[in-house]
Amino acid sequence: MTRWYHLEPTDADVFEQAPHVFTYQKRFAAPPDQVWEQLTSDASITAWGPATKDVNWTSPRPFGVGTTREVHALGGPRMRERFFRWEEGTRKSFASYESTLPLFKRFAEDYIVEADGDDTLFTWTVAIEPKDALALPFKVIAPAVKAAFGRLPADGQRYWAKRSQRP
Repeated sequence: MTRWYHLEPTDADVFEQAPHVFTYQKRFAAPPDQVWEQLTSDASITAWGPATKDVNWTSPRPFGVGTTREVHALGGPRMRERFFRWEEGTRKSFASYESTLPLFKRFAEDYIVEADGDDTLFTWTVAIEPKDALALPFKVIAPAVKAAFGRLPADGQRYWAKRSQRP
């Protein structure tokens, strides 16, 4: 049986208070409504590349504040997430409340989808506060963690470029 470790509750303040906040911005060759639809679909970000193995929405549609999902990342860890912000079509943020790895005190992500001409400007922010015993080791590996997380938006950019119907 899988063991789950609880994380501390958090809100949008984590994006300014966490010791590790990584922000990525990519232009996607698709209109914002298509990007948003993908982000809230059953496939979600799993279609972009190998970083995420599975996304299971555990709340009924329509989604909004309070929506939950379970995400299975490459390499085996799983996170249970609850959305604390949901601005339909433009922005959503969640905090993880349980993880199969006992690494984090707090973990949250923020997705912003904005029109940029006919394309989408996608901004993704990850906020991480490791458990106290891991604060120093995490500080040392933070550049590698930032690079690893950066694969997801880069995969998304490639995904949308391949699907672009534009000349």
